[in-house]
Amino acid sequence: MAEPLAADLRADGHTDWRAYRPLLLPPILAASLAAFDEHGYHGTTVRDIARRVGVTVPALYYHYRNKQALLVELLIGSMNAALGRCRAALEEAEETPAARFAALVECIVLYMANRAPLAFLDTEMRSLEPANRARYVAMRDELESLMHAAVRDGVALGEFTTPYPIDAGRAVITCCQAVANWYRPTGPLTPQQIADRYVQISLSTVGHTTKPTPSDM
Repeated sequence: MAEPLAADLRADGHTDWRAYRPLLLPPILAASLAAFDEHGYHGTTVRDIARRVGVTVPALYYHYRNKQALLVELLIGSMNAALGRCRAALEEAEETPAARFAALVECIVLYMANRAPLAFLDTEMRSLEPANRARYVAMRDELESLMHAAVRDGVALGEFTTPYPIDAGRAVITCCQAVANWYRPTGPLTPQQIADRYVQISLSTVGHTTKPTPSDM
């Protein structure tokens, strides 16, 4: 019997897509995340996770069938949470492609910074069994498709000038996801400051054009 799914691993586990509290996971998942981060998936044993939680191995198996189930819960849950926030950001954004694009970039960077340990676990996608990997890849593809749609629409409407919309969208999302690799809470910038900078960098990447207002003419 698995532990109840934490709010931080659900698509609807937030009230404001920009707001984050400290990551709160059930003890077994928190211990698993720490162990995977420290030793990698293949270097972690179920016995090590049980020791961290302070339970016996049979007690851990009562909640999760095996180590793979723990990785799946964390990876799928993290992607669920990221997608949920991105959908909320798009619903709140103005209808223009540039506004949707900016909201996506901001949302992804905020997630990568505020949930860096979970987001960094994406590197263990290679450790998922085929069926689980297919589920995870499908969710990643959905996130990428949101970005590609915004870039494609921006080019079609003349808001973006990049001659390579697919490549530009891929470059932006890869750049945003990489924040999880280097972000540290002790750094000089807050997650919001980083997200604001990345919005500007990303808009430049896709060749965003700003139409002049009457006061500029």
